[in-house]
Amino acid sequence: MTVPRFSPRARGLAGALVVVFILGGCEETPGSVADAGTADAGPGGWDGGYTVLEERGDWPDMGPFSPCSLAQGATPDCEALTPSLFDLSSCDPAALARVEPWGIHQAALRTETLVEDGGTLVAVTSVGFMLHEDGGADTLATRPIATRQTEGGAFFLATKPPQVTPSTNFAFAGCRAPAPGVITGCFIRCVSGRFSRAGTFEAHHMAWAGREEESSGGLVLRSESRVELGWPADVYVAKDHAYVVSLARTGRPGGLTVFDVRDRRHPVFKTSISIPGDSNWNGVWALGDALYVASDVSGVIVYDISQPGEPLFLRALPSGRYGVHTVLVDGNRLYAADNEGLTRVYDATNPLAPEMRWTIRLDPVFSNGGPHDQFVYQGRLYINNTTAGFSVVDVTNLDDVRHLGQYVHGSYSHHNAVGTFGGRTIAFEGGEFAGSHLRVLDVTDPAHIVKIGEHRKRPVSSIHNMILRGNLLYIAWYQEGLRVLDVSHPPTPREVAHFNAFREADPGRVDGIFQGVYGIRVPGDGFVYIVESGRGLLILDEL
Repeated sequence: MTVPRFSPRARGLAGALVVVFILGGCEETPGSVADAGTADAGPGGWDGGYTVLEERGDWPDMGPFSPCSLAQGATPDCEALTPSLFDLSSCDPAALARVEPWGIHQAALRTETLVEDGGTLVAVTSVGFMLHEDGGADTLATRPIATRQTEGGAFFLATKPPQVTPSTNFAFAGCRAPAPGVITGCFIRCVSGRFSRAGTFEAHHMAWAGREEESSGGLVLRSESRVELGWPADVYVAKDHAYVVSLARTGRPGGLTVFDVRDRRHPVFKTSISIPGDSNWNGVWALGDALYVASDVSGVIVYDISQPGEPLFLRALPSGRYGVHTVLVDGNRLYAADNEGLTRVYDATNPLAPEMRWTIRLDPVFSNGGPHDQFVYQGRLYINNTTAGFSVVDVTNLDDVRHLGQYVHGSYSHHNAVGTFGGRTIAFEGGEFAGSHLRVLDVTDPAHIVKIGEHRKRPVSSIHNMILRGNLLYIAWYQEGLRVLDVSHPPTPREVAHFNAFREADPGRVDGIFQGVYGIRVPGDGFVYIVESGRGLLILDEL
């Protein structure tokens, strides 16, 4: 039995964080978060037993992705990268000839570096490439592809160094096609016109078309509504209206888009709001007649939605220089993840006029990342602390906040949902960036958090948000679409439904990883609401 790594200081003492009290007094513990889980997520079916799993990180190393290599004695000219730089003698041109030479791919890049003690350091990163059938602009790692050979068993892509410093360019040489939609091979990376490193890659064609059905398990698409503002990132459903917030993107500001969804099969666009210089909005939540929007400029923006189709701006709540990334409501508390590394807590007894009462900042030993997303369950705040791991904080009494424990997996902690199963408190934690996946953690004793299960999709994809409903975990999994897992036996999550929302031909697609399903809500009205970066608001039947 191997216990996952965690800091010996993560033993949950009051000294593990700094709490600033602002005007507030003691208050009772709020109820559990609406629209984010239940008090008894999975009664029966599991006796609470498990085997502790070793933490292997996001990229368990299985060795080189391909048998090719940099040709012996090759000296790459970064201004003119060619296939002759690679030894492809062990490759399979016949398999490559059957590869679809188009589409959006994400590639894991593996390199090996000798270290002073004689060992080998293995590193895995990722980039994307996009190839067109119709003569469109091909890209690799967002750069224009200068050389493309993808016919007759060849697969070679190369970019030229951009005229800026520092700059990066690549060459990819395909070698094998071990499975449908998968290409392996070798690559060269140059930095500022000089050879940096070489290694192997495994690239996945991210669209599922032709390899998996569009949907399964009863997730039937009922309507689709385009969002004109930016990239849709989150959605909240209240008062029979869907409030979609969007991130700004090149040439398209973000903002808020409102749909009347009384007829889920025929949503009606009501209005859109975009503020010049302040339209990068990532999170949204509603309470009563108030709508809270997370802005990376203004912090939390408060709208009056007493007229749900006509949001009225009221005020922006205080924040640091970089605004707020996400918002969360629990009872009469509003939590905001400040981009300066702290959590701001507001008394929202009057939803239209929240008052800041406390700030919670993790001690430096825990906070080298900063809160990204948060979840409240039974008086505990579960913080996805990005590169600093996953922390549990007692917020029963905000005058006496205590850090109870931490789980560090060495990658980027992004989002979570928590429930009770078999008498134990179980957290479902998702990472972000390529290689991220679902971790199932027993957090019953936060001072000794252990991993008891996991669930992975393609190794180059990324999770975004998730919601727990009873024994079903709904996951917005970017290019993997919506995935629904039965987690009634937490050590072995089982996929029971999916909806493939990602389509390569939709407007605005690029070769980056952060495309597809961003936000999700399951408000209990019989429908699932998701927002997809290219398609907008999609409404499906709930399981």
